Amino acid sequence: MRTLKTVILFGAIVVCITWSPATATWWLLGLNSAQFQSSAELTPHIYRDKCNNLTYLVAKQRQLCSLSQNVLKIVSEGARMGISECQFQFHMHRWNCTTFTNSPYVFGHLLGIKSREKAYVYAISAAGVAYSVTRACSRGELTECGCDERIRQRPTRGRWEWGGCSEDLRFGEYFSKEFVDARESRSTADGLMNLHNNEAGRRAIRKEMELVCKCHGVSGSCSMRVCWRRIRSFRNIGDSLLRRFESAINVRFVNRKKRKKLRPMKRGYKRPTKRDLVFLEESPDYCNRNMKLGVLGTSSRLCNKTSWGMDGCKILCCGRGYQTMVKEVTEKCNCRFIWCCKVICEQCQVTREEHYCN
Repeated sequence: MRTLKTVILFGAIVVCITWSPATATWWLLGLNSAQFQSSAELTPHIYRDKCNNLTYLVAKQRQLCSLSQNVLKIVSEGARMGISECQFQFHMHRWNCTTFTNSPYVFGHLLGIKSREKAYVYAISAAGVAYSVTRACSRGELTECGCDERIRQRPTRGRWEWGGCSEDLRFGEYFSKEFVDARESRSTADGLMNLHNNEAGRRAIRKEMELVCKCHGVSGSCSMRVCWRRIRSFRNIGDSLLRRFESAINVRFVNRKKRKKLRPMKRGYKRPTKRDLVFLEESPDYCNRNMKLGVLGTSSRLCNKTSWGMDGCKILCCGRGYQTMVKEVTEKCNCRFIWCCKVICEQCQVTREEHYCN
C-alpha cells in the first residue's frame, strides 16, 4: 500500500484536475455519512471504484480516499462533525447553518458570498476532518499513523512520566490540509480566503490539547503519574471558532505580481493572524426568505422573549414582532433518588409560553 506522502506527492504533479462548483464539495460526505460506515467490508478494488465514483471530490481527494478503506468513514465523520457543530453554534442566530439534503449544494448557494458565515463553515469543517483523523489514528483505524511518540522526548522535570497514547494532532492537521485544501487556489481571492480560514480551524484545535494523567502507586499513593496528551471535546473547538467568528476581520485581496495577499479592508487596522477568521464580503440579509441563496428567513422561528442576545425576539425577529402561544406540556417533576440505584419522577402538566417570530 502506498504511504500517505507518496499519494500526496503524486497528487501534487497531477495537472488535469476537474474543478466542480465551489459549493458542491466533499461536505456531501457529511450528509451521507451512514452509507460509508461499512466501507471496510468492501474489497480493495470495489472500494477504490467507490472513491473514483465520488465526482464531487477533486482528483487529489479521490487519491487520498483510496489510501485506506477507513478514509471515507473517517472523513465523512469529520464533515458530519463540522456540519453538526455549525448548526449547534448557530441554532439561535438569524442564519442557523441550514443544510439541504436534496441538493448537491449542501449549504445552498450561500457560500457563493465570501461572508463571515462562509469563513466559519470552512474553519469548522477543516477542524472536523483534523479532529476525526487524529482520533482515528489513536484508535488504530489508519495504518499510516498512530500515537504521537515525539511527545515522549519533551522533558517533564520529574513531575510525571510520559505514557499512554498521546494523540498525533500533527498527522491530523497534515491530512486535513492535504484533503480539505486540495480544491483551493492561492491565485484567487476566494481561494486565499478559504485557505486562511481552513488553517484557522486547524489551529483552533491546538489550543484545545490537554494533559491527562493517571496515578500509580500502592494504595492510591500516586507515587508515579503517567500522562499523555489528547484533544478536548469538539464543542470546545466550536466555541473557540464562534468567538473568532464574532471578531472576524474584513479583508481585501491584494493582487501583486510576485505574491497575492489578504490585507485589512481599512488601512491602519491590524493584520489578521493565522488564528483569525477573515471575510471579503458583508453578509446578506438573513431576515427574509431567499431560496436563490438558500436563506430560509426567520419567520416562524422560536425566540427568547427575555434575552437580549442573538436568540432574543427583538434581534431574531428583525423588528417584525412575534406571536405568543400557550402550550400544555407533560414533563418530569418531583424526581427523587431511590437507594440503590434509580431515580423516580412524576409526570406533571405544565403551562408554557412560547414565542415565534412574525
